[in-house]
Amino acid sequence: MSVHGDPIPMTARRGAALSGTAEVPGDKSISHRALILGALSVGETRITGLLEGQDVLDTAHAMRAMGAEVTHHGPGEWTVQGVGVGGFAEPADVIDCGNSGTGVRLIMGAMATCPITATFTGDASLRKRPMGRVTDPLALFGAQAVGRAGGRLPMTIVGAAQPVPVRYSVPVPSAQVKSAVLLAGLNAPGETVVIEREATRDHTERMLAGFGAEIRVEDSDEGRIITLTGQPELTPQTIAVPRDPSSAAFPVCAALIVEGSDVLVPGIGLNPTRAGLFTTLREMGAGLTYENEREEGGEPVADLRARFSPDMRGIEVPPERAPSMIDEYPILSVVAAFAQGPTVMRGIKELRVKESDRIAAMADGLTACGARVETGADWMTVHGMGPGGLPGGATCATHLDHRIAMSFLVAGLAAQAPVTVDDAGPIATSFPVFEPLMERLGATFDGAERCV
Repeated sequence: MSVHGDPIPMTARRGAALSGTAEVPGDKSISHRALILGALSVGETRITGLLEGQDVLDTAHAMRAMGAEVTHHGPGEWTVQGVGVGGFAEPADVIDCGNSGTGVRLIMGAMATCPITATFTGDASLRKRPMGRVTDPLALFGAQAVGRAGGRLPMTIVGAAQPVPVRYSVPVPSAQVKSAVLLAGLNAPGETVVIEREATRDHTERMLAGFGAEIRVEDSDEGRIITLTGQPELTPQTIAVPRDPSSAAFPVCAALIVEGSDVLVPGIGLNPTRAGLFTTLREMGAGLTYENEREEGGEPVADLRARFSPDMRGIEVPPERAPSMIDEYPILSVVAAFAQGPTVMRGIKELRVKESDRIAAMADGLTACGARVETGADWMTVHGMGPGGLPGGATCATHLDHRIAMSFLVAGLAAQAPVTVDDAGPIATSFPVFEPLMERLGATFDGAERCV
């Protein structure tokens, strides 16, 4: 499956029940961070289970361009010979981060306090996304950013020659912004402090501690206060990347809405800052259970078993849960269409500035498929039509967004008539084995033979 080149239409249609085991790829968020922190360590970091989607491969290429030795040894197995904190070399060419907002923002943060200059670009989707939310706090360290109007890529970052530590309150819940500031703080003297009013995914804090950084997290009246002591010597690690809960969402949700299905999705990371979707599904009455709960690499993990759930009912999702499931609202909106009654999602304005305007994209596609959807600036309500009730029969625009594409393909597996997406190519950025994995479970896709 390729993210580049001509559009690759694909159609999903109702077929047999889904069954079997879905071994989804490694966690994308952890994969990005493992490569970057490995590059900032002194010595060799070994990584297993790395997601080899295009987004993560672009980050690996960027680390090579900045002087780290990044080697692929086999499926999911990589080593990174780091250059140390502050040791990045100036890249000889433009850094192309493809479709990845996480990749570009974290890399900007990691190099912003190094005395080098780097220019970043991406695909058409990434070039539309705002970078000011990251470059504004990086300027406090002494970095300079010059980009297109509206703070968009292509953009050149001139790293601070004499960085200073900062105290920064994140204005919107964003793990990317928080992480960029923390990574910049690694090469600033003294203590860098990040304050977030709402907790977001904490992989960066966990991994920084694992690599030997001095970092502490406290709760206060201001919110969650994260304090990082700068200029450590990071120690290389051996990292086993858990399987990605955002990818697991698709086979899990497909099993819940396709009649007769029973699917096991093993080894899924259940970090509480990431597991909001699964909590929400269980509150809706989904037949979703956690088996073999354990801890791997400092992260809680379990095997997920999902069974067809004809009695799911719509709920009002607590807005404070949004940071823990922000990438999963598109697929939740599909499940909501097969539940009974309305599902109300509030506090989701961040979806407007993802790879696409995900509120608009899902509302348009679900409406075309026959659902009733209401939206506002930061909310969406999907009126459920019950199991098998979505008419389908539409072609849905993906807007170069992998999660929109996969969400509508899942919808097509349970709708009355097939659902087509105009371009399945972007799926390769995060879940390159989505199509064969789903087909092994029993999914029926047309156009798959072109996705190579």
